[in-house]
Amino acid sequence: MASPASPERKPDDTNSATQGNSITQGNPITQRRDRNEEPETGITEGGRGGRFRDVLSPDHARRGKPPVHFADMEEGERIDAAKALGMPKFRVNQLAQHYYAHFETDVENFTDFPAALRQTAKDEYFPDLIDEELVQTADHGTTRKTLWKLFDGSRIESVLMQYPTRITLCISSQVGCGMGCPFCATGKLGLTRNLSCAEILEQVRISAAQAQQGVFGEPGRLSNVVFMGMGEPMGNYRSVLHSIRQISSEAPSGFGISARNITVSTVGVVPGIRKLTQEHIPVRLAVSLHAPNDELRDKLVPMNKRFNIKQVLDAAHDYYLASHRRVSIEYALMKDINDQPEHARELARRLNHYGDDWVHVNPIPLNPIEGSPWTASRPEDEEEFLDILHRVGIAATLRDTRGSDIDGACGQLAARHVADQMMGTAKR
Repeated sequence: MASPASPERKPDDTNSATQGNSITQGNPITQRRDRNEEPETGITEGGRGGRFRDVLSPDHARRGKPPVHFADMEEGERIDAAKALGMPKFRVNQLAQHYYAHFETDVENFTDFPAALRQTAKDEYFPDLIDEELVQTADHGTTRKTLWKLFDGSRIESVLMQYPTRITLCISSQVGCGMGCPFCATGKLGLTRNLSCAEILEQVRISAAQAQQGVFGEPGRLSNVVFMGMGEPMGNYRSVLHSIRQISSEAPSGFGISARNITVSTVGVVPGIRKLTQEHIPVRLAVSLHAPNDELRDKLVPMNKRFNIKQVLDAAHDYYLASHRRVSIEYALMKDINDQPEHARELARRLNHYGDDWVHVNPIPLNPIEGSPWTASRPEDEEEFLDILHRVGIAATLRDTRGSDIDGACGQLAARHVADQMMGTAKR
């Protein structure tokens, strides 16, 4: 892993996978957009200096941009690309219907599309961006964790979970993560790059299709999406926002999942929270707090050295006032570190300072990562922590931990892949 002080590399725009996409080469609209809209680096505001610098992987921003995909394009870009191919405008709507309403990119199933144009449509609009490399199942088959291989060889993870009344997908927004939280498997990878909007949406599309096809035993509908996988969503704000709009729009503009069923998590990137507040989209905000005071949080969540607890909670409370939606406070319980009665009481005082009923606290039994000194709390400590919050009127629910019998913690599959690669290199 690169030191936080390591010099940053400029993105390599000569990647062959990007050059090979015919839209990027031949479509003037897309070419102009590529020149004027450079991908965000993933480094959060203020992350290049100061008390905490974003942690970068050795491969940060070296791998180039993914091929441009249908989901990356605005409506006008799709239409202009169709014109360049000699296709009428209504064909774009047909493609959108297949993609968003039927979760389909296999052009051989586009029976309403001219056979002579199907492969052209595939090449121009639907490049392969993510491939399923490994699936682990847990919790009697109700949890499916997938390791995806991206166009540049990077790996990300998503988790599809079936509950009695819903199906929830936890998705990644970045390759790796630059936040450096010591108890998190993804944080140990460092940040490689942001995902494109389409790379985010492909996790949703494929998982929605799996649910519809009965991956849990009978056909179901993907109802909830949480940005709690690999990465800091606020570091990839533009693509995350673009993807939220498409996830929540009705077909043929999106997947039709209510914005109220989408959760965006952050470790506390205050400028990102402020921007999201101004969007007036009723997604739920989740803040990964993990500590009730700055001294402890500086150690558990290094971003706290840039934006302290007061700043984070001030921004989160403003989000609540603007959206009228309770904010989720995520709090990973770690044995004898942050799970004692004094921690619960201090957390309660901080939250109640803003008034009643503006947050819901989710204490989370830690999913330990291999070789880590951080371990899960004792059950009796979890119960007491929860009870203290309840007694002072704070809504709190102990999070249902999924995947404890597999590589459950976010980033563990990808971290294992990186380790295997390094071992392979060493052997050679």
